[in-house]
Amino acid sequence: MPVRLFTIGFAGTGARAFFDALRCAGVRRVIDVRLNNTSQLAGFTKRDDLAFFLRELAGIEYTHVPELAPTAEILASYRKHGGRWDVFEKEFGALIAERRVEHVLSPGALHMGCLLCSERLPHRCHRRLVAEYLERRWPGVATEHLVSQNWAE
Repeated sequence: MPVRLFTIGFAGTGARAFFDALRCAGVRRVIDVRLNNTSQLAGFTKRDDLAFFLRELAGIEYTHVPELAPTAEILASYRKHGGRWDVFEKEFGALIAERRVEHVLSPGALHMGCLLCSERLPHRCHRRLVAEYLERRWPGVATEHLVSQNWAE
């Protein structure tokens, strides 16, 4: 069965553009792949608020899958200590392979699902790495990175 997978980040956008992008794509489930999803800095995407808004505004399910997030050490090495992206990619790739994340969720659970992280664009975000890893493990997975036209530039 073909699996249609989306990814989205929320930095630099308002709630309307974020929820519109999910609704327009037909997303059925948001899979939160953030390590820290309860920070006050997350605004409308703070875990419990996001689950409520997704359900009430768009009829979308919410699940947090911390196995798809980097460790605090890997994240700190990259973000706080000026690490290089290629090193992050290698370390995170090894981590998700070790965790065997292809067994954490089924392809059916990801179909019409959307990996959520904070980074605005997927280029330097681990959600893209998770999607690419799953594409290599599961034939028929096609990923689309959602970016609303209303994102702040």
